[in-house]
Amino acid sequence: MTKAAVIILAGTEGHENLGRLANGLEAATEFAENDEDDLELIFDGAGTQWIPELEDEDSDYHELYQTVKEDTAVCDYCSGAFGVEDAVADSGLVTLDEHDGHPSIRSLVDDDYEVITF
Repeated sequence: MTKAAVIILAGTEGHENLGRLANGLEAATEFAENDEDDLELIFDGAGTQWIPELEDEDSDYHELYQTVKEDTAVCDYCSGAFGVEDAVADSGLVTLDEHDGHPSIRSLVDDDYEVITF
């Protein structure tokens, strides 16, 4: 069993960030498809800006996102800082705020997750 925490930090500006999103979603999907693996997909920092686009059914990455949505969470603080808190609330995604409003990376490490950032 593998425990993976895929964290998407890349914002929505530029092709390189789109590539990071695509690679992060593909990596998360690979773990999600294996029933023996435990996946945490976290949108943090500027990565929270992707949620409104990924929730849009016309998005090129909507279908891929749907395959991992049940394993997805969002940084509570950052969703507010980047102005997407309403979209996150509408999405029904869990928000994480264990460490001063942010996800706790230390907790993931303590729980033996491999932390992979994009």
